[in-house]
Amino acid sequence: MKKVLILAFVLLFSGVLNAQVQQVVLPYTLADRDRAILTDAKISTLDAKISTLEAKISTLEAKIIALNDKMEVRFESIDKQFMYQQKQIDDIKILFYWGFGILITLLIFMLGYMIWDRRTAMQPALAQASKAEENSRNLIATLREYSKKHADLAEILRTHGIL
Repeated sequence: MKKVLILAFVLLFSGVLNAQVQQVVLPYTLADRDRAILTDAKISTLDAKISTLEAKISTLEAKIIALNDKMEVRFESIDKQFMYQQKQIDDIKILFYWGFGILITLLIFMLGYMIWDRRTAMQPALAQASKAEENSRNLIATLREYSKKHADLAEILRTHGIL
């Protein structure tokens, strides 16, 4: 009986060992399969969301391009307006330069004319003054000569400091 028991034990144990050897290890379980299905579902929803986001991004890009074009047009109009105003300011500056130049030229011309006029007006007056001075010297010399013969005239000339 011992032998039978040993034999039964060996057969039984070899069957268990054989069962363990024959057992095939599966790469994944049912839980793994469920998780894979859920992951596929989530990926497909994410793909749908990404495609809607891409569509929204493309519409936003179109709007941005349209706004950029509008801004370009406005900037160009502002640049034209600024250039026109700058040209007007430059024209006003040139006008002021010419105006001040003409005024300064007129002032210098008037000053020169006044100096020239005074000189030309003073020359006849100076000539008359020198002639009058010469005449007065001659008159004083004549009166001194005449006062040598007339004492009353000499006294009058002395009181006035001429003699």
